[in-house]
Amino acid sequence: MPFHLSPAVADAFPGTLIALVTATGLRGHEPWPATTAALEDLEQRLAAGTWQPADESDPRIEAWHTAYRSFGTNPRRIRPSVDALGRRMAKKGTLPRINPAVDSYNAVSVRHGLPAGAFDLSHVTGDVDIRYADGTETFTPLGEPDTTEHPEPGEIIYADTTRVLTRHWNHRDAHRTRVTENSTHVTFVLETLHATRDGHLLKTAAHELQDLLTPHTEHTTVHYLTPSQPTASPTNS
Repeated sequence: MPFHLSPAVADAFPGTLIALVTATGLRGHEPWPATTAALEDLEQRLAAGTWQPADESDPRIEAWHTAYRSFGTNPRRIRPSVDALGRRMAKKGTLPRINPAVDSYNAVSVRHGLPAGAFDLSHVTGDVDIRYADGTETFTPLGEPDTTEHPEPGEIIYADTTRVLTRHWNHRDAHRTRVTENSTHVTFVLETLHATRDGHLLKTAAHELQDLLTPHTEHTTVHYLTPSQPTASPTNS
């Protein structure tokens, strides 16, 4: 089940670095105390005024706004995932509690100011491509199983051989491949558009996520996609 960064996207965003953190034998029904502690630590630091989520003035978020505009998406109406999550946390003072796996990547995402997502691989069909949409694809948004959308031509998407897995690069995930407590085989994704500036941060975040996952899974791997290495098979050791 390889992931591919398309040549067109690689050419348009030559600083792209994407971490693929894959967990096999995930156990989502047991307590994850380290994830609970990570969420509470961020919330306590926010309340104390010693930390705040990155906003659109931060270079990490600003880069995604620029990317969104390049493929025709208004990032203040349809926000990159990390931007939306950080704004929600700044307003509410808390992070959402979905399930341990999702809570883990949300904590790492907002802590480091990097977009994150995840796919239940048991519901992915064939290879996954990060590419420009041609307008014929279909997408069913997370939480809206009866809704069908069509990405705009030129919009960057994750897609398998049957349907779209994310719209607007990382704005929203698909319902079909959502991660639940029952998911046992999952690839988590962390992204930056500026590897030279933020690559070390992304690799730190990937290993932090792996550390949160490891006590609750049989096996984890970390792979990276770059324009010079545009294909990775995350299930391989």
